[in-house]
Amino acid sequence: MSWELVLDIFLDALKDSALVFAFVFLIHLLLSFVENKLSNYLIRHQKLAPMFGSLFGIIPQCGTSVMGADLYIKKYISIGTLVAIFLSCSDEAFIAILTSGIPSKMIMVLPLIGVKFVLGFVVGLLIDLIHREELVKEEVIEEETCHTHHTHNSGVHKHLIHPLIHALEIFAYVFVINMVLGLIIGAVGEDNFASFIRMNKYLTPLFSSIIGLIPNCASSLLLSELFIEGNLSFGALLAGLLVNSGLGMMVLLRNRKSAKNIWIIILICFLVAIVSGYITCLIFGF
Repeated sequence: MSWELVLDIFLDALKDSALVFAFVFLIHLLLSFVENKLSNYLIRHQKLAPMFGSLFGIIPQCGTSVMGADLYIKKYISIGTLVAIFLSCSDEAFIAILTSGIPSKMIMVLPLIGVKFVLGFVVGLLIDLIHREELVKEEVIEEETCHTHHTHNSGVHKHLIHPLIHALEIFAYVFVINMVLGLIIGAVGEDNFASFIRMNKYLTPLFSSIIGLIPNCASSLLLSELFIEGNLSFGALLAGLLVNSGLGMMVLLRNRKSAKNIWIIILICFLVAIVSGYITCLIFGF
């Protein structure tokens, strides 16, 4: 691997991590002002929460899955809402396809967004109907807010220092993961991925789903490039992007208290991706 490639991977990892930092910091900064109201609203309207999750996940930024995982760990959103976010998000894949300059590929972004939104909402809603989860209650949120107010003489810590520290922690974690996985993908090479897929087209939804599990923005961009170049079908792309939740999975895996639920979330997303991918391929071709 050349030093030029390593430098490119480093700069890409730094850029992606900086975007995640900015996104997480901004969201946490906003949440510090409306956290209790937003959390209580989601609790009172839990049936609609997966729909809000799917809408939030559509934002073409890898920070959405990180933010979703963070809110789930804090028990502000349900497992169904988190799955909705994971299924609907796609990192920068949509942007890559829209900027490809190929009309036949660009127009496919609309059905991608539509299918991912509907699947995220429906699957998330079904999960919440089956699995009832205890979320943070209104009284607890208010109590924590009061405690924070009395602990600090001003709102500087709550509204600036805490979001900044948390965003920096996420930045460091994301950068390391981005760098390591970027080096691995760079060592394998996109051409090798393309050749392998062309020789095993009937297994592409499965392979795309496995690639989509790689917790890195590079995996969604790799799938997008393969689709743009005509090496990947729409169904296979859909499968890979459904399971691709960026670094959200890694943030979840850091929290060992909910290890069982974390693997259930990963399994659900993976199965939904494979089934949806194969159904789409059978209808529109491999």
